[in-house]
Amino acid sequence: MSARELTVLGTSSAVPTPRRNHNGYFLRWDTHGILFDPGEGTQRQMRTAGLSATDITRICITHFHGDHSLGLPGIIQRIARDQVPHPVPVAHPAAGADHFERLRHATAFHDTARIVPQPVSGDGTSLPGESDLHITALPLTHSLPCYGYRIAEPDGWRMLPDRLAAHNITGPLIGELHRQGHVTAPDGHRVELADCARPRPGQVMAFVMDTAPCPQAVELARGADLLVIESTYLDSEEHLAAPYGHLTARQAGRIAAQAGARSVVLTHISERYDADQDPLFTAQAAQEYDGPLTLAHDLDRIPVPARARAH
Repeated sequence: MSARELTVLGTSSAVPTPRRNHNGYFLRWDTHGILFDPGEGTQRQMRTAGLSATDITRICITHFHGDHSLGLPGIIQRIARDQVPHPVPVAHPAAGADHFERLRHATAFHDTARIVPQPVSGDGTSLPGESDLHITALPLTHSLPCYGYRIAEPDGWRMLPDRLAAHNITGPLIGELHRQGHVTAPDGHRVELADCARPRPGQVMAFVMDTAPCPQAVELARGADLLVIESTYLDSEEHLAAPYGHLTARQAGRIAAQAGARSVVLTHISERYDADQDPLFTAQAAQEYDGPLTLAHDLDRIPVPARARAH
């Protein structure tokens, strides 16, 4: 079976706490390993979670505040030290290219890392590199250029055994039908893929970090099977959210509801909140969103939900 799972490496906002490391999120998606927003301590958290530098096939940086990027130098140096054999694209806001270069070469090391910068800019960018994934970056509303990411599997087809049997399509003919869209049945009649299959939407993961409410956050999350979204504040601090370009848990829930997301992970929690306030994040988000809600904690492993069954 496919291995599609989010490993949470850190869940704090600007200041790490004893129970919440700086940001860091690792998405295992079949053969891909996408590291989002490595803050300080990401190397150690990866080691604790049983992840290696070789597991990383791509890095996505939303923006260049320290809690989302100060772990990048160590990650790149670890990629070099471990002689990771494959190139590692690093998506980041083009407006922060100078920050990226300084982080990339923050200290002296034997640089063998095959790092491929992929700056994103404008109203939206589709990132090249994977034939089996469509990665989109859209601008968010923060105090400096910030982009969210959408990881989408191409749509496919779900074969229907009863329809295949009705058309006497068996063995290698099934694969041929799937590949080319039509075959000739043993009795000579033409069979179209739509005669024996139903469309199967690809799975989607959306990553929405530091932002005020905006249309692009909803668009990134549209129909996502798994939405990872910041919820820095509770309602009691809503007056702080807009000036700093952040979301409350309730606003995060509202975005998820508007987007029709299938499940939601709340993260990026302000250091002002103690453990006894954790339940308030899901409670307030649930006032807007009635789907599955998870408040992330460091080192959680959260599976990407199974696809919705085709009707």
